This record gives sequence, C-alpha cells and structure tokens, in this order.
Amino acid sequence: MSVFAKPTRANLIPCLRYRDAPAAIDWLCRTFGFEEHLVVPDERGGIAHAQLSCGNGMLMLGSADETASAYGRLMRQPDQVGGNTQSLYMVVTDADAIYAQAQAAGAHIVIELKNEDYGGRGFSCRDLEGHVWSFGTYDPWDES
Repeated sequence: MSVFAKPTRANLIPCLRYRDAPAAIDWLCRTFGFEEHLVVPDERGGIAHAQLSCGNGMLMLGSADETASAYGRLMRQPDQVGGNTQSLYMVVTDADAIYAQAQAAGAHIVIELKNEDYGGRGFSCRDLEGHVWSFGTYDPWDES
C-alpha cells in the first residue's frame, strides 16, 4: 500500500466540470444513482463545488468556468479538446439495468452492452456534456 494513500472510504475521487452543473447533478442522480452529499452554489447560479456519492465512491464536480479559479483554468470540456482525456469506470451489480436507464435518460451509448473477454458485462456512454462513463460488473478487486 502506498505511504501516501489514506486508508479511507475511497481515496481516489474523480473530478469533472460541467457548463450546466445544476442540470448535470440532477441528471447524474436520476440516471446513474448518485446522491447529493454536498452542493455549494456559486454567486452566478452555478456550482462552486459538489460532492455526489454512489456506493462507497464519490464524484466531485463544479461549474466549468475558466475564470473562476486556478483549478477552473486548468480544466477543459470534451468538446474543447476534440474528445476525452479521461473516463470513469463504475463497478455495478446489474449492467443491463443501468444500460436501460442510461438509454432512457438520453446518454449517447459509445460501446454497446457486451460480455467482456476478461470477465464481466458492461458498456460505455457519454453523459449530457460528453464525458465518457463506463459501467460494468467486472470488479478488479474480486478474486473469486
């Protein structure tokens, strides 16, 4: 184990920026089952900082604003770079159910639901602002 990693609930937390962060929070909660853990609005009607939880994982997000903070100046949206430079993977119990939910919510499926050669079943999609999400039953910690 790394000497730097704190033995906490989840010590690696992805962070995303959305142009319409309030709508993204609503969509992520309805579509992927996240729950609001902390939401801090900013003075412009956006989100200064939000923490969404799902199982023992967490996602941090905020409004995409290249002028609001030093961190904001570092970030770019998928359409600004011609694609993604990162993606997220969530271990789920039922890939078929979340696939149906993602389709119903208008997620753009980029890799269809399938059984993987390395085990598990999953798919990949883009959210309402183009971030790539993968969902699957493959659990890299499961040794069974």
